[in-house]
Amino acid sequence: MTLDHKKLAVIHIVKREMGLSDDEYRDLLQRETGVRSAKDLDDKGFRRLMRFFAASSHYRINKNGRTFRQKLFIRHLVDDLGWDGQHFQNFLDKYYHKTEIDELTKSEASKAIESLKNILKHERDKG
Repeated sequence: MTLDHKKLAVIHIVKREMGLSDDEYRDLLQRETGVRSAKDLDDKGFRRLMRFFAASSHYRINKNGRTFRQKLFIRHLVDDLGWDGQHFQNFLDKYYHKTEIDELTKSEASKAIESLKNILKHERDKG
């Protein structure tokens, strides 16, 4: 079974954020999951790769305490809601007086996750 496009997008976002070259990225995939292309990953391989990324020094915690896992979950919820970048930025500004995920504290990220989950539930209940 292949990964859905959202999971593939997350992998490529992380690759870009970590500044990995294509060769470094493929070597990492091979070493951690046994495949050379993210398209060949299954869910188990995806989880293994995400655990590797989360354990890297690049993604442990931001200066405000927000974790990589929180950042990914927020992005996932925003995608599920179908919000564009400006809509999400307006949400952050209105409720947290911040302009991007990386500015959130751990507590604010937790509150944003709960808010986004409630909005998504409301949207699904409505439709």
